[in-house]
Amino acid sequence: MFDKILIANRGEIALRVIRAAREMGIQSVAVHSTADSDAMHVRMADEAICIGPPSATQSYLSIPAIISACEITGAQAIHPGYGFLSENAAFVQIVEDHDLTFIGPTAEHIRVMGDKITAKETMRKLGVPCVPGSEGGVDTLEDALKIGEEFGYPVIIKATAGGGGKGMKVARSADEMKSAFQTARAEGKSNFGNSDVYIEKYLTTPRHIEIQVFGDGKGRAVHLGERDCSLQRRHQKVFEEAPGPAIDAATRARIGKICADAMADINYIGAGTIEFLFEDGEFYFIEMNTRLQVEHPVTEGVFGVDLVREQIRVAAGLPMSFTQDDLQVQGHAIEVRINAEKLPNFSPCPGKITQFHAPGGLGVRMDSALYDGYSIPPYYDSLIAKLIVQGRDRPEALARLHRALGELIVDGIDTTIPLFRDLLREEAIQTGDYNIHWLEKWLAETYP
Repeated sequence: MFDKILIANRGEIALRVIRAAREMGIQSVAVHSTADSDAMHVRMADEAICIGPPSATQSYLSIPAIISACEITGAQAIHPGYGFLSENAAFVQIVEDHDLTFIGPTAEHIRVMGDKITAKETMRKLGVPCVPGSEGGVDTLEDALKIGEEFGYPVIIKATAGGGGKGMKVARSADEMKSAFQTARAEGKSNFGNSDVYIEKYLTTPRHIEIQVFGDGKGRAVHLGERDCSLQRRHQKVFEEAPGPAIDAATRARIGKICADAMADINYIGAGTIEFLFEDGEFYFIEMNTRLQVEHPVTEGVFGVDLVREQIRVAAGLPMSFTQDDLQVQGHAIEVRINAEKLPNFSPCPGKITQFHAPGGLGVRMDSALYDGYSIPPYYDSLIAKLIVQGRDRPEALARLHRALGELIVDGIDTTIPLFRDLLREEAIQTGDYNIHWLEKWLAETYP
């Protein structure tokens, strides 16, 4: 087992890893920019080292600075959290070249799944159901129009290196194809340095279902059920739950086995999430995230496992501490993402926290790096907290969420807390009868 690990991240996810390491008797090293010198993860780690100025490019994304921090502190392994360098295959290779351990998948797995065309081809060969669409990249508008005719409109054009909703455009007719095709390519180029796109059939009322998988890198893999992440704004998740309201035990076992078998076939190591669109009882693969997800706590809640602890264990060469038979769904869990954003436009709202009070009580978990007097810097993602609740069933979890939101205090800045209080009044949320388009329509009607 490692004696010391470095967390190449910030905020609540850095704290999450520090806590897991401390429970395992492992020392932690926090890295930080000058803007984060008073951040909670810096205070909580056993050691902290400044790696650059506020710009993420010069700090959290600076591979030389992170490797140097390992050498200075004697850290033997690096946990990337999510975002930043967590899915950077070149970074993983550099880590290994310096005789350090990357707590996550191999560079090859990250590389394959990072390109959406290659990922889709790989998954199809592994027996994972995929959305109908182009066989590979689409280079010309002429080819795009042919695909639109073949599969029928609407279709969605996606940047192969895209993510977070960037480089994704829907064309509902041949007339819309030209602008959608050109815009997707332009966004892919500007955001990811890659203008390649592919095209898929656009499903009209799907849910977004993702399957949590975990492998030991030695041909053994399991699934930890599904999360329903259908409540999204601009392709960004805001509300996640497990198990999914539309998934029964038989369906969970069927798609879960397909995913676990696929990961075992490729000797996948660590945590990963296989994302699907789900419509009319059928699953359609859209992408795989080769890292820990923001919403991993809801899975931890219903399965009673510590995914970060397990990541560290298998990275150190130890076997998984559970088998598929050990993993049984217990209760229901929901997570809402609290962002420092001003409604109704969801514009970023950094600033000083004048008062912070986290809710508590049975079945309530608050993952956050906030504290009274903390100043949220304007340089990074606006996510400031994750409120996770768990109950014996979905109604109890929803009631607990309502109670916890009433206790939560974040003063000094605007946040998205009022959004969730409003959502809980909606019948569709109470019944779980929603799809990936529901929230956008509701927002347009509620915050015109």
